[in-house]
Formats: sequence, structure tokens, C-alpha cells
Amino acid sequence: MPRKGRGGKRRKVCQFCVDRIKQADYKDVNRLNKFLTERGKILPRRITGNCARHQRQVTLAIKRSRQIALMPYTTE
Repeated sequence: MPRKGRGGKRRKVCQFCVDRIKQADYKDVNRLNKFLTERGKILPRRITGNCARHQRQVTLAIKRSRQIALMPYTTE
């Protein structure tokens, strides 16, 4: 029996699957910024809750948007 006062951990869900988005778009900078730290590092799956498929797409989209200067590589 679980002890009172200690809530169970909720499983994180993939935001792309919830919103039924098939492909992560590199031009959608507002959505991609949620998957970066303040310093510009890409957050891992275990923190963001993305599924493996969408995490790969997010990583690729962030790298593409950095390449064409929509997103910064680092922050100063």
C-alpha cells in the first residue's frame, strides 16, 4: 500500500504525439525552444518525455535551424 503524502511519478508524454504532429519542423522555433536549456543544449528524452522517434526529429530540426541561423548555437 502506498504511503500517504508521497505521490507517484507521472509518466511524461510526448508533446508531438499528444498534438498529433507527424514531423518536427525546423522553422517552428517557438516549439523547438522548449527542448533546449538556457545555455543552448538539447535536452534528453528522459527529461522532455519525447518518444524516441520524435526526439530524433527534434534533434535534427534544432540542428537544421541552427545551421540557417534561426536558433543560436549558444547564449552569451
